[in-house]
Amino acid sequence: VVVNLSDIYAMNGIPKQITFSLAISNKISLKATEDLYEGIKLACDNYNVDLVGGDTSSSLTGMLISVTALGQASMGEVTYRNKAGNNDLICVTGDLGGAFAGLQLLEREKKVFESGPGNQPDMKGYSYILEKQLKPEARKEIIELFHKFDIKPSSMIDISDGLSSDILHICNASKVGCQIFENKIPLHDETVRFAEEININPINLALNGGEDYELLFTISPEQYEKIKGIPEIKQIGQINKNKSERHLILSGGDTIELSSQGWNPLKN
Repeated sequence: VVVNLSDIYAMNGIPKQITFSLAISNKISLKATEDLYEGIKLACDNYNVDLVGGDTSSSLTGMLISVTALGQASMGEVTYRNKAGNNDLICVTGDLGGAFAGLQLLEREKKVFESGPGNQPDMKGYSYILEKQLKPEARKEIIELFHKFDIKPSSMIDISDGLSSDILHICNASKVGCQIFENKIPLHDETVRFAEEININPINLALNGGEDYELLFTISPEQYEKIKGIPEIKQIGQINKNKSERHLILSGGDTIELSSQGWNPLKN
């Protein structure tokens, strides 16, 4: 439910309703089904959204879930991906890479658990990245701040595929280029610590991991004064008019080309 609501917020809208369709097999217990619907209700209550319909059916192959979110925004506030302009500032909310770090932690500890009798997973000290993976939150409060302070993004998307892929979605739709600065990408301490533990550059988790459901947006330079005092928003780069220049500027000054290495549902 939450990841679908995030798509509405990513258009500067307010989600109002969802439909929920479910197909289950006889291997799924009534208790598990009731627990699932309790979670759906909790998500709806947390985001003030109504469950208005859907369908329930049997399945021969396991469980299928389909959620559709419906929302609204005024014509003057609705935000797409295709309006980023030259010199616009690139901003993100929260921190990045935590959800993918949490996934890597879960996969590692699952292997430990399955490696022999009595082996128990150890995830102590990593509660934040586990929550980022298992309990994503849509950024409702950021949209409320936009409306409160009259902040109007020129383009916006939620980070579900990874920072690199999602900024390229904006660039492709807007026919522009971009520069992202490595040292400005926000990372949580747990993400950095776990990345070092598994010998991965934490920036790679942010660029290519996905499922953070933070908001990635562009604003005109004139609106910088409105966002600079909001702790949850960080400027990480700038749009340029040369659509062949889409780069990550490393901390040492070197430049590398951004590429789409995040989630692609149509890839083999």
